[in-house]
Amino acid sequence: MLDRYEALQKNYSFWQYKYGDYVANEPLAAGSYETDVLIIGAGYTGLTCAREIRKEDKNQRVMVLEANDIGFGASGRNGGFNMTLFGVEPEVTLLRWGREKTREAQAYMQQAVQYVKGLIESENLDSDYEHTGMLRIAYTDKQERRLQKTFKLLSDITKPGSFEYLGGEETQRLLNSPHIKGAIYEPETGILDPIKHVRSLKNLAEREGAEIFENTKVISIAKDHAGVVVHTDTAAIRAKKLVIATNAWTHNLKSSPKVANRQAPVWTYQIVTEPLTAEQWKSINWEKRMSIEDNRQLVHYMRITHCGRITIGGGSIGLEYNDKKMNLWKNENTWANLEQHLKWIFPTLSDIKVHYKWGGCVSVNMDMTPEIGFLGDQSIIYATGCIGHGVSLTQLNGKLIADLVLGNNTDLTKFWIVNRNAIPMPPGSMLRYAGTKLIEGILKTIDLYEEGRPKV
Repeated sequence: MLDRYEALQKNYSFWQYKYGDYVANEPLAAGSYETDVLIIGAGYTGLTCAREIRKEDKNQRVMVLEANDIGFGASGRNGGFNMTLFGVEPEVTLLRWGREKTREAQAYMQQAVQYVKGLIESENLDSDYEHTGMLRIAYTDKQERRLQKTFKLLSDITKPGSFEYLGGEETQRLLNSPHIKGAIYEPETGILDPIKHVRSLKNLAEREGAEIFENTKVISIAKDHAGVVVHTDTAAIRAKKLVIATNAWTHNLKSSPKVANRQAPVWTYQIVTEPLTAEQWKSINWEKRMSIEDNRQLVHYMRITHCGRITIGGGSIGLEYNDKKMNLWKNENTWANLEQHLKWIFPTLSDIKVHYKWGGCVSVNMDMTPEIGFLGDQSIIYATGCIGHGVSLTQLNGKLIADLVLGNNTDLTKFWIVNRNAIPMPPGSMLRYAGTKLIEGILKTIDLYEEGRPKV
């Protein structure tokens, strides 16, 4: 097993480091192959899709290629929130798509959470799952007023009991922090260990007969009259159907027709503390173990780990001018700000030490809305735009994509994100970088206005 210092230098997530020794599948051997379905990316989307296809039709040959070890990408380094947030904010979805589509999106996300929970329970997955609910908290009067509007919108478009509004005193009985003005409580959400979960999904997909190859990087994708041809350094695979499930890494794929301008990677950062003592747990009164997000534009998210630590992420984001490099995982300033913010929320933890820190990227598109689409005809399907809220979303998306691949007309395939008229990213690195920095600046300005002072 890697020691902690070596794992940090390799940018392993805490979940990867804690998992211990892992034996990856062999890479795809040199040669030529034919398959019914080829899936690029063995994260939540790709593995769920592979399992669902094989579960319904054992005659379909399904191959899955992963460029690294399974869990290296977002599926193994996220916060582990099985949550219902779609895009960035319900108000943004309402403004862009209208009330009915916002209602449908929220229903889809509630279904997604139950899909994940149900799978873990029915298959007895070793995911460290806890269905503890979630608090969305406000720090100031201005944030609380906006939070109350969000609560009204969510209450109007969901079934009764989906959300509950708590005042400051009520919230502080659940969470001992002097800075909370109010919260939305959502009982039907949960938390999990993302690396345990994604590797459990690998086992399920293989049990159904999917062939999974790790450390196998795709270098080109092309179409011809007979289907799709994908090349690695040493192999060529001809597929009747191709699923691109690479999310935040999609822009690096060399493909024809082009998929590179569907999204851009945005980096987010996390830290995790040393285990808390019994006295420290008592001081913050976090007994119900619900996950937490704050109501900032540049949101913080935090939760308790199965091993008795607190992990917190979010806040400032990382943007690369040359996103081909994909190496902006280290940000000491943001890690320090996360530690400062955690101790600001919980003053009784002022002496807590940070045990581990890491970074990873999420898939963001221009209209801040998840997307499933076709490239040209229906032989190539892609999914992008998780906006950092993909644990439940991507898994139900995987089932939806499986239905598309198999030609099934289901309630899932009718969801309006399928082949929607998405806004492409600006061409060229400079325009993309400038546009993303402008959005980041606007979000920071809103946070400064609502909080009355700079906050990390």
